[in-house]
Amino acid sequence: MAQPRVRAAGGLPAIRYVLGKAWGTGEFTQTLQRLRSKNTCKTCALGMGGQNGGMVNEAGHFPEVCKKSVQAQTADMQPAIPESFFAANDLTALRRLSSREAENLGRLAFPIVLDGDRFRRIGWEAALDLAAGALRDTSPDRTFWYASGRSGNESAFLMQLAARAYGSPNVHNCSFYCHNASSVALTEIYGSGTASVTLDDLGTSDLVLVAGANPASNHPRLVTQLINLRRRGGTVIVVNPMSELGLRRFRLPSDARSLAVGSQVSDFYLQPRIGGDIALFTALLKMVAWDEAFVADHTHGAEALRAHLATLDVDELLAAAGIARADAERAAAAISAANTGIFMWSMGLTHHTHGTDNIRALGNLALARGFFGRPGAGLMPIRGHSNVQGVGSMGVAPEVKQAFAEELERRYGVTVQPGGQDTFASMQAAHDGRIDAAVLVGGNLWGSNPDSEWAAQALQRIGTTVSLTTKLNPGHFHGNGRTALILPVLARDEEAQATTQESMFNFVRLSEGGQPFVAGELRAETDVLATLADRVLGRERFDWTTLADHARLRQGIAAVVPGYQSIARIETDGEFTVQGRTFREPSFGHANFHVVQVPQAVPGFQLMTIRSEGQFNTVVYDEEDLYRGNTTRDVAMLNVDDAVEAGIREGDLIEVRSEIGAMQVRAAIVDIARGSVAMYYPEANVLVTPRLDPDSRTPAFKSVPVTVRRAGH
Repeated sequence: MAQPRVRAAGGLPAIRYVLGKAWGTGEFTQTLQRLRSKNTCKTCALGMGGQNGGMVNEAGHFPEVCKKSVQAQTADMQPAIPESFFAANDLTALRRLSSREAENLGRLAFPIVLDGDRFRRIGWEAALDLAAGALRDTSPDRTFWYASGRSGNESAFLMQLAARAYGSPNVHNCSFYCHNASSVALTEIYGSGTASVTLDDLGTSDLVLVAGANPASNHPRLVTQLINLRRRGGTVIVVNPMSELGLRRFRLPSDARSLAVGSQVSDFYLQPRIGGDIALFTALLKMVAWDEAFVADHTHGAEALRAHLATLDVDELLAAAGIARADAERAAAAISAANTGIFMWSMGLTHHTHGTDNIRALGNLALARGFFGRPGAGLMPIRGHSNVQGVGSMGVAPEVKQAFAEELERRYGVTVQPGGQDTFASMQAAHDGRIDAAVLVGGNLWGSNPDSEWAAQALQRIGTTVSLTTKLNPGHFHGNGRTALILPVLARDEEAQATTQESMFNFVRLSEGGQPFVAGELRAETDVLATLADRVLGRERFDWTTLADHARLRQGIAAVVPGYQSIARIETDGEFTVQGRTFREPSFGHANFHVVQVPQAVPGFQLMTIRSEGQFNTVVYDEEDLYRGNTTRDVAMLNVDDAVEAGIREGDLIEVRSEIGAMQVRAAIVDIARGSVAMYYPEANVLVTPRLDPDSRTPAFKSVPVTVRRAGH
């Protein structure tokens, strides 16, 4: 079996790595200064930094830092890519670069345009003329506007405002491919698409259930909360098809006791088959003790749900989930014994054709126990990028709430056009030749899509793509339009004006900005977007260039975005929690149960795409996956019994084939549920068939039917 080089996640190897990355910039002191500056952490949505200073969370705890924070910071401190690089490397050569190689090219310091088979330098004026001309020369419905979670709230609000003033209904962000199932389900359950808890609630909860997530690799500082919960007598339950080292044992670098001997992270570890989550949650729902007073006073739909449950057999449900009854009984007893509990999850639940139903089923379990509307209890999607939730709050979506739309029209005279495409619908439109221009503010849309070949064809059929970025990634080379502009922008700690970001806890931070690390022609995103809007729309309605002023944008956000009134005074009154989203008392009216059908088990192997410990979203920093024992990324992780049946041994060359493609990789034997295969994202996207959850329109990256055999057999 694949053996990790460490016995616990975190610890001295993490400390050595962080110090090595900081030293590797050649500016060790400046790296530490930037990490300690009053700017929001650039990586996960757990959030830290802001006006409390870097490495400090909203509770005032220091040091709050992880490998992800340092990886992102040091990547932004690379030198500029020389102009000679683009002269020496054509598009074919660029397309051979891995994510890690593209990331390590350095900072983009001047605008570039695709000219024939290679990129060349272009001046800002000419670049903006090309971009504006592409938008003026087509109709708004033949464009789409896309934002990643890297942008600040000011940039995101301005982007959707410009897109809607232009008349495009096709406004979307990267969350459609990650947590949109969470947003849809939570809105149905309690009226808000975000977490119902704050960081303080994690500090008082009796129990946490972590489903379909690996925070030890992707949100390492969240593991601190889990370890602290266990120390005060609480219980942690993990639900994950694969056994993850960091969810079993972790050495907290900031805690001497944990650093010395390690800390147990979880009490129970349930490993359902891929796609077996609803069956498991429904079985637990039948096994736990319901809080009848809470159900009667604060919920709707319990009667219909009970009738549905009466038709189901616990043993059949557990067989469908692939969980032993004894293990389920222990977990159910722990859930029943807890007075408060927080259920958290990530894309292991959302990336299925029934992703929204997964969240509804988990929500049923929380409501039945009364884990909602009280301190230390609630539902919490573990979101990825540092401002992905804020970008959504700013209206970067094809549909917005009525109050948002009405105020946008009253304040700016901008009408939200109905019928906007979601992200995948825009990709389909591009593939069909129905998109002439796309504005891409950050991210790697190509690498985020299923069926990599199809995604490349779609994006390359767009007339003009306009990308705003700090660094290059494979999406710029595989997902380029026929005319491709790539415009260099400032990182948040380089902005001349303050920006804001919203964490997964609905906490809004203020980042003070700073000085650019590299010399060049970098501009603020808001400056680029305001100038582009000015050239396309003119000043008949209002002067777009004034909307490059962040304080003015925050005034607009305060008026338009529900719960965001405090952002208008954030520089004087301080950071804040968005109003109306978190519930520490039953002020939500009635939460809703849902009757959720248990999906049929799919025979054969099911593939889930996953991230490595040395990765953040589509960005790969290290080829080695330290916590899983894989030294390269061209592997498929298999169950030992499945491997024996197939005649496969550790390290064998095997073929993994789906409906749309095949990959030859090395076998890695790991502790994973039977019938399950795990491979790295985004490389394995070539195997991911474009099947969507009908409710969220999120692709099923974690339930792909595949066959597995030894290569050449």
